[in-house]
Amino acid sequence: MQINRTQLFRASCLSLLVTSLSFGIRAGTLNDFGSLFQLDKTQLAAITATAFYGFPIAVVLGGFVVDIIGMKRLLVLAFLFHLAGILLTVFATGYWTLYISTLLIGIANGTVEAACNPLVTALYSDNKTTKLNHFHLWFPGGIVIGSLLVFGINALHLTWDLKYILQFKIGLMLIPTVIYGYLFSKLNFPVTERVASGVSTGGMYKALLNPLFIFMFICMFGTAITELFTGQWIDVLLKNVSDNAILLLTLETGVMVLGRGLAKPVLKMFPPEVVLLISTILASIGIYMLSTVSGPALYAAAIIFGMGVCYFWPTMLGFVNQNMPKTGAIGLNLMGGAGMFAVSLYTIVMGHYYDDIVKAANGNNLTAGPKILQATLVIPLVLIVAFGGLVLYMRAKNKSKPLQQVAV
Repeated sequence: MQINRTQLFRASCLSLLVTSLSFGIRAGTLNDFGSLFQLDKTQLAAITATAFYGFPIAVVLGGFVVDIIGMKRLLVLAFLFHLAGILLTVFATGYWTLYISTLLIGIANGTVEAACNPLVTALYSDNKTTKLNHFHLWFPGGIVIGSLLVFGINALHLTWDLKYILQFKIGLMLIPTVIYGYLFSKLNFPVTERVASGVSTGGMYKALLNPLFIFMFICMFGTAITELFTGQWIDVLLKNVSDNAILLLTLETGVMVLGRGLAKPVLKMFPPEVVLLISTILASIGIYMLSTVSGPALYAAAIIFGMGVCYFWPTMLGFVNQNMPKTGAIGLNLMGGAGMFAVSLYTIVMGHYYDDIVKAANGNNLTAGPKILQATLVIPLVLIVAFGGLVLYMRAKNKSKPLQQVAV
């Protein structure tokens, strides 16, 4: 059976593009949906959160079954969930249809990662972390494309009814969805790396008890919240601080695309744990600036924040798979599930907090966004300490081993 890894990788990137378009386009339409259906921030937060807990449900379940049913069948399911979720959003009539459609898209997004993360490591076992970064650059890439599409459509000042404008924006996601579904249906897939290497199912589950894996699993809560909550809610959080909040998201994610594209030279200069430490420091500076500055300085803050979070997700996955390969697909998918589950809970809590701030200020929401960003700043500050300890641990561990070249 011939495996065309280049075509499989390209199709994987396209499926992740759909995942990220759902974030970028929704981030740019969140307030409009609120206006159309008279939804408050608590309701918008609940809708947004469904994507984040639909994702971990799918990615964790997918991690348990991917070795059994194969990556191709999982990606067929992802296509069907994406198709159903997008169509239901297009024809949404209020809170519950938006809630269910967002849940379906979250399940689709999680299913994509459940299959594609182990697919990438199986295709490129010689440089996992680099290729995971290249694959995951399509997440911020799709957010850039989606945000620019929303911004461009808004700039046209269409005289259509708001409902039809939103339907047009969401419907654009159908194009790459149909293409990736067709591509995957035509390609042959390899088995997962864990199956190919002969590691037993029991050995995979035993590897999950490694204290280092548990540590990284917990840290994934913080890296995911820092990156995804801030990005998904930037239009809401900075709406009253900047007239171009969605452009800030585009700038931040554009920096992420560039950074992940340059992952190979960066990972040659620094090991993954050092990259994570530097990233956390930059992310902390970026969030602090976003919560305190105004005017042109906000663009500098977005650039610094983008530099900080660009390596978080793929490098966390790459570190685990590189240093604990026996954890296999379930290890990768538990990491992704942990991150998205944390974001879902945090989004709900912050949605309530946002409304409480506004109520306490008698309807004045000028300070609500910055206050939420300042509360979120605590998370990367804690991660600086955690990843500082990881750097020291890995240096001590590597000194006790014979010198060898490690593929990243």
